[in-house]
Amino acid sequence: MDTHTTSSGTSARPVRAMRPRRIAPGSIPAPAAGGAAFWTAVLGPPALPVEILTALQEMAQVRELPAGSLLVSSREQARDLCLLARGDAALGTAPDDGPFQPERSLQGPAWIDASSAWLGGTPAQDAMALSDVQVVTLPRAEVQSLLQRYPELGRRIVVTLAQQVHSLTMATHDLMHKDAEGRFAAWLLQRCASEAGSDGSITVALSERKRDIASQLAITPETLSRLLRQLSRKGLIYVMGYTVKVLDVAALRRLAEA
Repeated sequence: MDTHTTSSGTSARPVRAMRPRRIAPGSIPAPAAGGAAFWTAVLGPPALPVEILTALQEMAQVRELPAGSLLVSSREQARDLCLLARGDAALGTAPDDGPFQPERSLQGPAWIDASSAWLGGTPAQDAMALSDVQVVTLPRAEVQSLLQRYPELGRRIVVTLAQQVHSLTMATHDLMHKDAEGRFAAWLLQRCASEAGSDGSITVALSERKRDIASQLAITPETLSRLLRQLSRKGLIYVMGYTVKVLDVAALRRLAEA
């Protein structure tokens, strides 16, 4: 597994261990093309009223950043809500004297940190770009003012935070009660975002190195390699480089739920 493709299927260079680079100063207005569809993806359906979308677009700051950029630092007070509009990133730990240690991966559009700014402290984890990314930030003070005018936006944000808590609770439960095969099956299913092909299969493009995926699943890289071979022999998946084709989604789901 020495090359990989992005979620869109285009080629991308392998992610190497590197020193994080902080977000560069300066920003550009949020692109209108990322309007309704983007906000629906991160705040849930149905589409928000035009006046709320317009207000969000006006306050949003967008940055294009290269792979290796430190998107969120656990050493700095959070003042903004932070989203990943496009690209791949990971949450984890960025030590001063070593490579980034990923714990959970993200694919845009997704929230990087929707909670720390509300708590007035530092984020619990660092976030690093695994590929070239587009990051959107929303100043907490401006969002708070907007919530007073539009209660519906507040409801959406509360639901978003509740979903994140639920997701983390389920991840903790799986770690304690599922075996390695079940955890890996569930991990793969979470990444089956594309539509099934004519043969019913779904292609998953992995954006992380094998050891980083293993770290997220609390297993060794050797165990991950064994699981890939095991699921391949069972006819559930087909592996080629950094691309995994899920051949039997229903069987993989049964394995994840066992």
